[in-house]
Amino acid sequence: MIAELHTMPGVATATKMHQEAADSGAAVRHQRAETGAVLRDLGAHLRRHPPTAIITCARGSSDHACTYAKYLIETHTGIPVASAAPSLSSLYGIAPQLNHCLYVAVSQSGRSPDLLASVEAARRGGAFVVALCNDPSAPLNALANVAIPLCAGPELSVAATKSYIASLAAFLNLVASWTQRADLSEATARLADDLDHAFELDWSAAIETLAPVAHLYVIGRGLGLGIAQEVALKGKETCALHAEAFSGAEVRHGPFSLLGAHFPALILGQNDATRPGLAALAVELSHRGVPTVHAGLGLTEGIALPVVECHPTAQPALLAASAYRMLAGLSVRRGLDPDRPPFLRKVTETH
Repeated sequence: MIAELHTMPGVATATKMHQEAADSGAAVRHQRAETGAVLRDLGAHLRRHPPTAIITCARGSSDHACTYAKYLIETHTGIPVASAAPSLSSLYGIAPQLNHCLYVAVSQSGRSPDLLASVEAARRGGAFVVALCNDPSAPLNALANVAIPLCAGPELSVAATKSYIASLAAFLNLVASWTQRADLSEATARLADDLDHAFELDWSAAIETLAPVAHLYVIGRGLGLGIAQEVALKGKETCALHAEAFSGAEVRHGPFSLLGAHFPALILGQNDATRPGLAALAVELSHRGVPTVHAGLGLTEGIALPVVECHPTAQPALLAASAYRMLAGLSVRRGLDPDRPPFLRKVTETH
């Protein structure tokens, strides 16, 4: 049905993906109201007992939120953050030694067997475990020392949207509570309203550029690398695009040679130390004849998409909101149904 109606106005806005992404601001508003006390207590605990290292455990969109968390935490606390490989516990039976470590598990469902096995192993290994989960009844919450609800509510579209943004918000609120930095606290206070505004931005120029192509690089750096990963995943999942995410530094190695007139780049940035390099990359690609779509770079060259100006730590969440709306429209434009991608299901139970 979507394929038959994709040229008619209003079809994209009728998708669950569009509607659920539109609720991201409301979800973050709810989360902030519900989790204030637990985050204040957790922040105080981390100031009293600073971890020697932080391990994140997640897959898919949740793991992309952890990429954001790595840069957010390391740039504001100096504590190293690494990603766990769940199969080490679930398949290889390895018991990690995690005394004095913080272990953060992120999941929409909180039910995947490998995630649960990893969290159980982390607890046995001495870690202090925090769960960020969207399902309050999930077994993951019972395994954690502290459970932080994402408060995104039900998601019926296979493509995760508001739960991903809620994960970013939870990490930003956690680091703001932990560090007690005034600028981060202000960013969290504004985030829900900024998300509402970001979702309304017109990114149709990206749809026009990406509708006919088969391949795409999505490029970010630092705090924005996780959103590049997420947009690339959603490009595959909902738009049947061969989309790959790269750091603005890494893309200059082998991948750089593939970009051309029929292989565009979408560059997503925030106003921090990574912005000049990403802007220079966008200009260079435009001069090479690569269709270059960008947001958050402060450029007029190439195809510039509008953004809501905000604190750089909040910009990845706002870019996600704008990108989700664009991708729902792009999916329909390409004759697809973003709510029901073929061969995929909402909860993936890996072992």
